[in-house]
Amino acid sequence: MKVFSVAGYHHTGKTTVTVELIKNLKERGFTVTSIKDIHNENFTMEKEGSNSWKHAQASGDTVIARGISETYQIWNRQLSLNEMLSNLKSDFVVVEGMKNVALPRIICAKDEEQLEELIDGTVFAISGIYANDHDKYKDFKAFNSKNQMNELTDLVIEKVFHVLPLPKLECCGECGINCREMVSGILAGRNSREDCKTDRNLDIEIEIGGKDLNIVPYVQKTLRDVIKAYVKNLKGYQDGDSIDIKIRD
Repeated sequence: MKVFSVAGYHHTGKTTVTVELIKNLKERGFTVTSIKDIHNENFTMEKEGSNSWKHAQASGDTVIARGISETYQIWNRQLSLNEMLSNLKSDFVVVEGMKNVALPRIICAKDEEQLEELIDGTVFAISGIYANDHDKYKDFKAFNSKNQMNELTDLVIEKVFHVLPLPKLECCGECGINCREMVSGILAGRNSREDCKTDRNLDIEIEIGGKDLNIVPYVQKTLRDVIKAYVKNLKGYQDGDSIDIKIRD
């Protein structure tokens, strides 16, 4: 999946830009999912006292609420981006917010002061309120959300790449840089997506419930060596054969 963020401070036009990009990408035939990051500590999708709210209170875990026109799943905790992405399957995922995650980013801002605070190597475009009266900031083109969303969509398609595995810092570093530096390098043309070694040429692949599980290199090697040590003694195994194992509980 190709994942990018529309980030910035409150009331800078992020939602307007996000919605227009979703519409434009869908009109071009892509499947699109969105994630809205919400910082209100009192936010909940549940109405206190409803039956599904009672389920969630009683279980303290995951609850699925199924209605006539929609179904949604409640997790009683904040999920990481990787956890959310593992439940999605689409061409593009647009994340509104999460400005500190290693994703290609469009920054929405009110003024140059905000841009100065937020711009780094992971940014590839500017939009929001600032773009209503400006066509650029330094080397970045500013896209007006009223009449330049087709151009911004073109840039999204050009710049955004398949999401990095985003492992914990202590679990990666195989390429010599962190994920944020890798995003910056890819956008600037110094690196390519294939330079990420965590999910390249995997020695072992694991699916859980039909979804790929990202495995850092050390764990890959350990699992591969353990499985091969057992399997190579079985009749019919030859060096170089691929090994497929399915476990059903």
